[in-house]
Amino acid sequence: MLRKLTSLAAIVLVTGGAGLWLTKPRTVASEVYAGLTGDAARGATTFTAAGCASCHYAPDAEGEAKRVLSGGQAFKTEFGTFHAPNISPHPQAGIGDWSLTEFASAVRLGTAPEGHHYYPAFPYSSYIRLEPQQIADLWAHLQTLPESDVPSKPHDLGFPFSIRASLGGWKMLYLSEDWVMDDPATHELARGRELVEALGHCGECHTPRTALGGLDRKRWLDGAANPSGEGEIPGIAPAHLDWSSTDIAYYLETGFTPDFDSAGGHMVAVVDNFAALPAEDRAAVAAYLKALGE
Repeated sequence: MLRKLTSLAAIVLVTGGAGLWLTKPRTVASEVYAGLTGDAARGATTFTAAGCASCHYAPDAEGEAKRVLSGGQAFKTEFGTFHAPNISPHPQAGIGDWSLTEFASAVRLGTAPEGHHYYPAFPYSSYIRLEPQQIADLWAHLQTLPESDVPSKPHDLGFPFSIRASLGGWKMLYLSEDWVMDDPATHELARGRELVEALGHCGECHTPRTALGGLDRKRWLDGAANPSGEGEIPGIAPAHLDWSSTDIAYYLETGFTPDFDSAGGHMVAVVDNFAALPAEDRAAVAAYLKALGE
């Protein structure tokens, strides 16, 4: 009997250890980033397209204050309330003492410099598709922004969602570099794919989620429940959106729909970001959305 219990304990330890090893936080290869020099001007465009400020400026910030990424905005979901952290270049309260490799590991793989998993409220499952140079450029731009010494607020999550180790299993299921649209036929479609599937992380809001909170890619951009529990986020795939390419591009620039309605909620910030991008980028998003129906 003792031998059986000992064997069972050994199996449990080995299985548990293997599970922890398989689901441990991963980091990017440091040699990939070692020789990169970021371009802050290019990084500013990436920063805008990715909507970094929209989540990370203070809740009541206006005007130039939106350049101070002190965090604090609350995002309510069925799993609990997430608070955007301080990502200003402050060396203690923010991310100023991180290395480029640590930043890349956070953005692409959801891994903190301290070695724990970030929650996917931070859309690294979209940002994983960014190229190393884009991340280096973004990092260079972030260094040009003002510092803030405001401490980051902790998330408000109940058990079992408060256990970060479980996110390793979530990542095994849902963290992938694969694109939804394979092999875009034109440069415009490739840029549209990059903006929708990676930088703009449109699928994070407009795609339904599974019971475990991962994106259901079989229903890509078909609309989803609002994480706050209030209403629905509309589908923007061709089956749900019959706007012309011109209508889509105009909406992304102005926030006005073809039927004279206007953007509301967090979409206001998304429109502000896309309005600051070149017209070619808005046209690329429109081309991508229309091509999904082909």
